[in-house]
Amino acid sequence: MATFPWLAEHRPLATVVAAIAVFGAGAVLAQQPVAIFRANVNLVKVIASVKNSKGELVGALKQADFRVFDNGVEQKIAVFEPQSSQAVSVALMIDVSGSTAKDLKYETDSAAKFLQALLAGGNPADSVALYGFDSDVQRWHPFTHNYSSLETSLKTIHGSGGTSLYDAIYLGANELEPRSGRKVIVVVSDGGETTSSIKDIAKPLKAAQLADAVIYAVVVVPITNDAGRNTGGEHALYYMAAGTGGRQFYPSSGKELDKAFADIIAELRTQYFLGYYPTGVPLPKDPYHKVEVRVGSPDLVVNARNGYYGDAEGAVNSANAPVATPVERKKK
Repeated sequence: MATFPWLAEHRPLATVVAAIAVFGAGAVLAQQPVAIFRANVNLVKVIASVKNSKGELVGALKQADFRVFDNGVEQKIAVFEPQSSQAVSVALMIDVSGSTAKDLKYETDSAAKFLQALLAGGNPADSVALYGFDSDVQRWHPFTHNYSSLETSLKTIHGSGGTSLYDAIYLGANELEPRSGRKVIVVVSDGGETTSSIKDIAKPLKAAQLADAVIYAVVVVPITNDAGRNTGGEHALYYMAAGTGGRQFYPSSGKELDKAFADIIAELRTQYFLGYYPTGVPLPKDPYHKVEVRVGSPDLVVNARNGYYGDAEGAVNSANAPVATPVERKKK
């Protein structure tokens, strides 16, 4: 089990939620006499899932069914994989704070079923790392394909105290970033956020987007009305899941939790991998580029990340500088 004292040393940054707002291409161009574009860029990776009007996953679409836009400019899809078989790395993060104590047993039981089903099928290179978070964030098991060792760690997971939700997601994203293939963060929590050293939602969301990680939030809420619930934390999880192309679930029982995990596996098995090299994209003032993925049929709904971090207007001197995805940054 590993702990991460560097999180406790982190100092909150000034609020930059506005920094993740997307600048429309038209607004940028209106302020410049000449549009600025970039060439020779890196591949932008997008993981997408598609559902029909009944909410059922659709896994048989072709490349021609998709259109991708970067800051409003349509892009040529260079890489396309339906039902991607790329290995997936999952950071499974379980809230073990005092407020979840009564639910921890059925959460870990359902998590064990999820891990067994995930690792029994799919790519033999699929791997999972197990984390627990209360006032601190602890890695209970490093990335592995070995279900038995993960199950053993699940049986010993425990905690108390506050809830460092933002710290946990930030840590998981940083540990996923250097890994290859698809990357996923699954957070099982009651939605609380009380003790993180990181105070700004923009920071863990940005870390997940830089890592190309998709966030699935499983909010275990036995309380059905708003009284007594941390709705602010729930909204934060929804915001981060939506920003990375993930989903949020609200199970209130063991069976519903089992179904939420099963739905995540089904989605991972039917995801589309799309990649493109940004071409003719006007640079925004902010380094966040808006990405939109569309499908041809009006009866289908596509879920994918809403952007990535790359070059911003005036950030570089060379007209041929590549978009940096992900950008380098210092880690404590």
